Amino acid sequence: RGRSAGPTGTLALPRPLGADPHEEEPMLAAQRKNPDYHGFSAEPDVDVLNMRMVFFCGVSVAIVLGSVFLAYLPDYGLTQWARREAEIQVRERERLGLPLLTSNYYDPARLSLPPPE
Repeated sequence: RGRSAGPTGTLALPRPLGADPHEEEPMLAAQRKNPDYHGFSAEPDVDVLNMRMVFFCGVSVAIVLGSVFLAYLPDYGLTQWARREAEIQVRERERLGLPLLTSNYYDPARLSLPPPE
């Protein structure tokens, strides 16, 4: 009644279509040959070397190129440029003896206004 014929606690998983039941999977064979198998090569020494190179290069690229990318990002919102421009304007107005802020952005004498009605 729905029970398997095998020993208690074992579960037989179905094999993919076309798979030979007597053929061992290549990954299992590599793991039997090398218990510390990382998935890069069947040879233990080459597997460790490839694993170390992949992780070293991956971390190096991520850290180095990531930090270079962040360091050379443009000035978002032009906040640094606006600060420098404001400091230049303040120094120029102090040098000329003008007030730092005026109520008119443009010089009213240079504006051509429509005649009052």
